[in-house]
Parts: sequence; structure tokens; C-alpha cells
Amino acid sequence: MKLQAPRSLRHRIVLWLLAFAAALTLAIIAQGTVVIEYVERSVWKSMLTVELDHFIQRSRQQPGYRWDDTAGLVLYVGANDPALPAPLRRLEPGLHDHLHIGGSEYVALVQDNAGIRYTLAMDIAQFSSDESIFEWLTVIAALLLLLAVSVAALFGVSRLLRPLSRLAQRISAVSPGQTDGFIALDPGAGSELVVIADAFNDYLQRNAQFVERERTFINTASHELRTPVAVINGAAELALQPGANPATTQLQLQRIQRSAREMEQLIILLLALAKDPARLAAASKPVALDALLPQIVEDHQHLTAGKSLQLHLAPAPACLIHAPTGIVRAAVGNLLRNAIENSDSGCIDIALHADGTLVIRDPGHGMSPEQISEIYTRMARAGGGSGDSGIGLELISRLCEHFGWQLDLQSDPGRGTTATLKFTSQLCRH
Repeated sequence: MKLQAPRSLRHRIVLWLLAFAAALTLAIIAQGTVVIEYVERSVWKSMLTVELDHFIQRSRQQPGYRWDDTAGLVLYVGANDPALPAPLRRLEPGLHDHLHIGGSEYVALVQDNAGIRYTLAMDIAQFSSDESIFEWLTVIAALLLLLAVSVAALFGVSRLLRPLSRLAQRISAVSPGQTDGFIALDPGAGSELVVIADAFNDYLQRNAQFVERERTFINTASHELRTPVAVINGAAELALQPGANPATTQLQLQRIQRSAREMEQLIILLLALAKDPARLAAASKPVALDALLPQIVEDHQHLTAGKSLQLHLAPAPACLIHAPTGIVRAAVGNLLRNAIENSDSGCIDIALHADGTLVIRDPGHGMSPEQISEIYTRMARAGGGSGDSGIGLELISRLCEHFGWQLDLQSDPGRGTTATLKFTSQLCRH
């Protein structure tokens, strides 16, 4: 069964306006008819009553006073008056209109006074004819008015709905994969359209962010997971070689363990980037950063093996931050690992300030302004690939943007790098 095409909003509004205008016109005509009929009866009754009372009073004052009939006004005295027409004989006292006598229309006033029935009839044929003409003129005027209202409603509604129609066309032109779309309104658009456009633009923005997170997750995961997987495969092959001594096997197993931990942190970061920040914030719990830092430093102590390098953690004030524990551990761990990998000797200073700011200062090779700019550029466009700084800084930059944290890199070639990570929604106790 073929479904009927839905009618446009303009069509529905015009139909409702026409129905309302027609109902209002009929109501006005009906009310006017009732009022005119009431006024007409009041006028007839008042006029005929005055004439009849005048005749009765004169008859009492002047016995033998006679009524002179005119072409339009006839008086009948007595219920048995031979000249009284048959339609008037059976009338009760009161006013009666729309009486047809001899091919003409009459209005009659019947009154009993001193045992005598008086019937005063007036010919209103000409008045009824004129009234019919005015009634038709009223109907024609109402129809013309209804037509004018219809035309005005058609053009007026079209003009009023033009911004909405253009908004609908622009929305329908947005493709599902479009990430940079923005719905603009015409000048003077109503507040309701502004609400619709803002809501749709917000949806487009959130959808673009979702698509970008998905693209970033796929690109980064496909690129970054290759390195630890390759390390694990290579270490496993060496450990499984025939005749491998226990020391070599132990070393390869340690490489496999470290690579698995790095892969675990990398997966945590990628999954965090793929999720909605609002959902992550709702799942966040208070994390004692001052208690977590020593554990992170201890976990990365093995990376300094074979280097004249020391990790120095300054006494930290008690500090609570609201974030997923795994994300905080992965973020700080990546910053610390990058500092270790880019340093050969000296001391890496790790300090937590009272305002929830973490500073990691290494004596390593440092980075040029171009390298730092490249990291921020890749963060801005969420592209794949990694530079000499390793995968950590780029992922941490994206993660900070995702959570609203602030990451600042200050570095000079040959003098080391200072990474400053400021957490938001922190509650530090001095």
C-alpha cells in the first residue's frame, strides 16, 4: 500500500487559517442575522404598538373615531371582522411576522383590550425585498473577505515560513559524513529557528567530534600498536630459539613484559580518546595524585638501567584530582617515559605544586621549536605519525585537549625539556 505523502507545514497552516476564517465569518453572519431579527421585531412591535394604542385612546375619547387604512397599514377591529384575513384569525395576542397574505408579506400585532381584539397588520414586502438584497450583499462581502483572507494567508504564511523552509533545505543538504557543516540562518529569523539551528549545529559539532575520535582511534591504534607488537614477537622468537640460555630468556621475557605494559597504557589512552568526555567525567573518581606519583616513578625506574640517570620526586602536597586513575597513570607515565628516553645522564626532577600542576624537567637532548610546533600541529589536526619525541607527547597532547587539561612544553636543544601538566577540577590541600 502506497503511503500518502505528508503535507507541508505551509499547507496545513493555510488550511487551518481558512477554516478559522470561514468559521469566524459564519459566526459573524449568524450573530448579525440574530441581532438584526431581534432589532427588527423590536422596531415592528414598538411602531405598531404606538399606532394601535393611539387608535384605542382616540376611540375612547371620540366615540365613532375611524381608522383610515393606508396602502401599507390595515387595522381590523374584532375577532369576527369580516375583512380579517384567514391567516390572521388564528393568531394569539402578540407580534407575528413573516405572514403571507394575498401574495404579500405582513407583520401583525394582535392585542385584546376591553374584550375587543385589535389586529394591526403592516405590509413589509418591499422591506423584505430590500432586506434580501442586503443579505446577499453581506454574503458576497463575506465571501470576498474570505477570499482576501485566503490570499493574504497564502502569501503571508509563505513569507513567514520562508526562513524555516530554507533552514530545512540547508539541513537536508548536510551529508552524513560531513564534519565541518554549519547551519546559518537568514537575518531576522525568529527565536524558535535560532533554537533549532543552535541545537542542530551543536549536534553537528558533537557528531564531528565523535567521527574525529573514531578516526583518531583507528589511525593511531593501527600505527602505534605495531611497535609493541613487533617487540613482543621479536622477543618471543629470541626466547624460543633452541639452546637459548636462561639469562637470555629472562631478558626477553622482561622485554615482553615491558612492551605489554606499554601496550596496556597505550590502549587505555586510545580508549579514553575514543570516548565522550562527558561520559569520562561522569565515571571519574577522586585520585590522590600525591600518593600515585611515587608508584608511577617506581614503575618506570627500570627504564634508567644502563644510564647515569636519576629520578628525583620532590615532596608533594596532598592533592586530589577528579579523573580516571588509569588515564592519570598513563598520562604521567608517558611524560616520564619520554623524559627518560630522551635523557642519557643527570637527574629528572618531578614536582607537584599545590595548584595541581605537575612539572617534569629532564636534562636530555631537548627539542627544537619546530619539533614542539609539530607536536601541537599534529594534536590540532589529530593526525597520525610520530616524531623524534616518541608517541607519548602527541597522545598526551590529545588527551589533555580531551579532558580540558593544560600541557605546556618548554625545551631548548641540548638543555632538556620541561613538561608542565595542569589538571583541572583539582582539590588540593596545603
